[in-house]
Amino acid sequence: MNDKRVIIIGAGLAGLSAARHLTRNGIGCTVVEASDGVGGRVRTDLVNGYRLDRGFQVLLSAYPEAKKELNYPALDLHAFTPGALIRFRGHFHKISDPLRRPTDLAATLVSPMGTLLDKANVARLRWDVQRGSVDDLFQRPSTSTLQRLRQVGFSESMIDRFFRPFFGGIFLDRNLGTSSRLFDFIFRMFAQGDTVLPAGGIEAIPRQLAAALPEGTIRLQTKVESLTEDGVRLASGESLHADAVIVAVEGPEAARLTGETQDPGVRSVTCLYFSAEHAPISEPILILNGDGVGPINNLCFPSQVSPSYAPANRTLVSASVLGDPGDDDELLRARVQGQLTEWFGYPAKEWTFLRSYRVRYAQPAQPPGALEPPQRPIRLRPGRYVCGDHRDNASINGAMVSGRRAAEALMRDW
Repeated sequence: MNDKRVIIIGAGLAGLSAARHLTRNGIGCTVVEASDGVGGRVRTDLVNGYRLDRGFQVLLSAYPEAKKELNYPALDLHAFTPGALIRFRGHFHKISDPLRRPTDLAATLVSPMGTLLDKANVARLRWDVQRGSVDDLFQRPSTSTLQRLRQVGFSESMIDRFFRPFFGGIFLDRNLGTSSRLFDFIFRMFAQGDTVLPAGGIEAIPRQLAAALPEGTIRLQTKVESLTEDGVRLASGESLHADAVIVAVEGPEAARLTGETQDPGVRSVTCLYFSAEHAPISEPILILNGDGVGPINNLCFPSQVSPSYAPANRTLVSASVLGDPGDDDELLRARVQGQLTEWFGYPAKEWTFLRSYRVRYAQPAQPPGALEPPQRPIRLRPGRYVCGDHRDNASINGAMVSGRRAAEALMRDW
């Protein structure tokens, strides 16, 4: 091992990825993490036998960096059915990818979710985003997702009923103001792979990254108060010497530590979990609010995807509300459960509330221009680096790529 000392601040996906690349190349490091576990925003709690991800999150199996760095079989991945059930005017309507689910072709064609031209445009968009390399997508002209959809030729009804709740749930932005570059990338990932959950919860991803590090690399419950010329100062008052520091925390905290003033804004989400005796649908599929009325944007039953998310003979319900609503927790729970009862009938009124998560910093806002350049600088100066999804793109893949880039920049300097 190299005798120089590296400190990485933050044991999220970016920090763990940086640590893996450094140790893989013989450079020892210490990862200091303020919380009680690894993962950053990618965490899972075990509550009464249920696995509750801190905010509804999924892995797209086609992510290039994830495919290279993660052991998918060890994660025991379980896939959603491609497509969605859309709640619109009192009924559920199915829309799916007929290229991957030929048996759903007829149901998709007769669905009132968009016109036949809209469905042809989906195929045209699918072909378009798969042309060239992933890097090519991030060099295309940048506009908003909404403008991109209109340029393709989608009707306003298709945009409102499908794209707003679907990609609004991904970008936490129902107005679809997110960069079209990120939209094209995510659409390509959906076309080329599965939407999956690890059997152990979403936290299984950072846990796998952490397990590959030498014992003693990670120090939990160790908050960094500030950076110093030769290392970091902890909130406890202790100073740690380092020849290089990688700041791998979320955008606002990275700005505080480094003194950078750029703030693209944040996207928030609130996730509520319930326990049910039975799932009202048998398929592991995402459910969208196509009416745009009520607090719920998207809904799923994670235990229908992976049974390990709930105890035997029970069902886990996950409902996502975009933003950070002004309602107190009890009022929000009542509003959400009222909408669930409207959708699924009286049994939903009896579903047991488990826990809610208000994720105020769920991801960085990435409007048009935010991904120009697609990858922001991670080298502040020799010996000081910063990484995270705010440096690449707001995705699991972006966070992991940024960690690798920080490690590579440090190794070039050394």
